Order: sequence, then structure tokens, then C-alpha cells
Amino acid sequence: MSQPNIEQAPAPYIPPPSDAPKKRIRPLRPVDLVQWVLAGWSDLKAHPGIAAFYGSCFWFMALVLGAVFRSKPEYTMSIASGCLLLGPFLAMGLYDVSRRREQGLRPELGVSLTCWENHLRSMSMLVLVLIVLELLWGRASLVVFAVFFNTGMPSTSSVVQAVFNPDNWEFIAAYTVVGGGFAVLVFAIAVVSIPMILDRDTDAISAAITSIEVFFHNTGVMLLWGALITILVTVSLLLPWGLGLLVSGPLLGHASWHAYRGAVDWLPDSTSA
Repeated sequence: MSQPNIEQAPAPYIPPPSDAPKKRIRPLRPVDLVQWVLAGWSDLKAHPGIAAFYGSCFWFMALVLGAVFRSKPEYTMSIASGCLLLGPFLAMGLYDVSRRREQGLRPELGVSLTCWENHLRSMSMLVLVLIVLELLWGRASLVVFAVFFNTGMPSTSSVVQAVFNPDNWEFIAAYTVVGGGFAVLVFAIAVVSIPMILDRDTDAISAAITSIEVFFHNTGVMLLWGALITILVTVSLLLPWGLGLLVSGPLLGHASWHAYRGAVDWLPDSTSA
């Protein structure tokens, strides 16, 4: 007598081990910020010609942005979007200089200018996300103006008067909360994502997630780092013609590479990019 066929339950699916690079987010201390800046200064001094080129680029963008804000403030957001499009590619050139020095290779200006070519897809996606956030930031700012003022498109003078007038404390508070929220979000996404794309040739989503992880694992230190960047840039812009950007721009670029290297540790079994 034949035995009935008994169907066996399919074996549970076991996904294969991931071949993605394994990382560890390092705990950071406030003293690490000083080390990043000092390491960035060492990179700048080692190659002052390359630093001067990138510093001039940042300085020129600031001049253009300031001129547009003074004459046609309604176009400021468009110019800022263009700067946001170009800025990450310039910053990647500085990261490449620091990376090559770290590897014992000789940095070259020509190589740094084209280091993004092999990472164009990831960089384009990340820059697109940053531009969308910047446009949303601008729209939210206009909404705040519309809520508190019924005077149409604000001029340069009206913006300055509104921001520095103590009687407009409710507007100042709302504008600060909205602007600060977007600034923190953009900073959290970008703080280590671009150097990570250069270093590991990873996709934009993985890089952005890692950057956000770094921010939330070390929120206090990262906020201090963002505040230090803001202070250095502000002081640079307050100098005549904003000439301080010639130094602070490349300095912060190099330091940001060391911030990434200090915040993200790649385990030995992961392959190098």
C-alpha cells in the first residue's frame, strides 16, 4: 500500500550575509573639534596653493551671493541654490587633498578638481536632496514673513530691520525656529556624507543615513561643531570684503574630512574604496 505524499514546509529564507562595509560610530568629545581644526590647518599649510584656489572659489561665491542679496533679494534663494550645487563638489576637492595626504600620496589640484567623477551619481542624488531642502527652507521663510508682515516681497532693508528690531520678537522667534530646524537637518545629512562618498564610494542614501547616525550618536559635539563652523564663517564674512573666507573655507573643508575620519570607524574586514 503506497504511502501518501506529505508535503514538507519550505525552509525559512535566510538572507545571505551583507557585503556592505561595516562601520562603527565613534563616541566623540569636544576636544576632538580642536584636533580636527589643527589637522585641517596642517593640510592647508602643506598645500597653500591648492587651499588658495578653493578659498578663492568660496570667497567669490560669497561675494556674488551678497551682491544679489543687496540688489535683488528675491533672487537670493536661486543664487543660494546654485552655490549649494557647486559647494559640495568644491568641498570634495579639499577632502581629496586631505585623503591623499593621509594615504601618503601627493595631492594635486587637477586630481582634486575631478575626484567627483567616479562618484557623480551619488553626489548628484545627495546634492538634489540638499537643494530640495534648501528650497523648502526658503519657502518656509517666506511663509513666516507672510504670517507676520503683509508688505509683499521684503526688501534688503526691511529684512534687516525686521530681524534686528526687538519689537518683532515673535517674528524673530518663529524665523529662528524654522531656520534653525532646517539648518540642523541639512547639517545632519551633510556632516559626513560627502567625505564618506569619496572615501567608500557608497550610495547617497547610505551616506546620508550614516551622517544622521553620527549626528544623533554625538548630538552635543555635532552641534558644537556646527556652531564652530557658523562662527568661523561669520567672522570671516565680517572682515573687509569677506576676505577671511580665503582661509576659513579651505580650513573647514580639510577639518571636515578629519571630522568624518574621527566619527566613523570602518572595521578591518571591510574593503577599502
